[in-house]
Amino acid sequence: MVWTLYGLPMVHPHNLLVVTINGAGCVIEIIYVTLFLIYSDRSKRLKVFLWLFLELIFITVLNLVTLTLIHTIKKRSAVIGTICMLFNVTMYASPLSVMKLVITTKSVEYMSFFLSLASFGNGVSWTTYALIPFDPFIALSNGIGTTFSVAQLILYATYYKSTKKQIAARNAKGVREVNLSEVVVGNSVQDPNNNNKIVAVPNGP
Repeated sequence: MVWTLYGLPMVHPHNLLVVTINGAGCVIEIIYVTLFLIYSDRSKRLKVFLWLFLELIFITVLNLVTLTLIHTIKKRSAVIGTICMLFNVTMYASPLSVMKLVITTKSVEYMSFFLSLASFGNGVSWTTYALIPFDPFIALSNGIGTTFSVAQLILYATYYKSTKKQIAARNAKGVREVNLSEVVVGNSVQDPNNNNKIVAVPNGP
C-alpha cells in the first residue's frame, strides 16, 4: 500500500507501473487475508484484525501528513520513498529466521525454493527498472532484497542433497517401524494363550 502511495502523481510523477503493479498486489493480498479470516480460528482472526486496523491508521495518517504538510514533490518522494524502502527491506529480510533453521538442521524442507526464486526475480526486475531512470529508493531496497534472495538460493543448493538423505532415512525408519508393528500384531494373534502378552520380536536389519 505504501508503494502505491509512492507512485501517485502528487508524490512521485511518471510512475504508472509502480501504482498499477502494487495496486494489483494490494488486491491479491486483500483476497488472501479475506480467505485467512474466513477459515482461521477466533484468536488468530482478532490478531489479524488488530494488525489491519493499525495498518489502516498508519496509511491514513501518512497520506494526510504527506499531502497536507509536505508541499513539494521532492520532499514527498523522499519521505514516502524512505518509508517504502524500510518496509521493502523488512519484507525481503523476513525469511532470515528460516535461513537460520536451514543452517541449524542442514535441511531445506521448510524453505520454499519457488518462493526464493520468485523473490530473486522480483528483486532483479525492480532493481533493473529503478536504473532506467535511476530511482534510489526502489534500486537500493530491491538491490538489498536481491542479495537476501541470492543467499537463500545458495543455502538451498548447499543443503539440497543432505535434505534428500534426511528424508530417505526418515522414510526408511518409518517403514521399519511399520514392519515391526506388523510382526508384533501377528505374533499376538497367532498365540492366543500368551497370557503375559510377551511378544518375541526377531532381531533384524
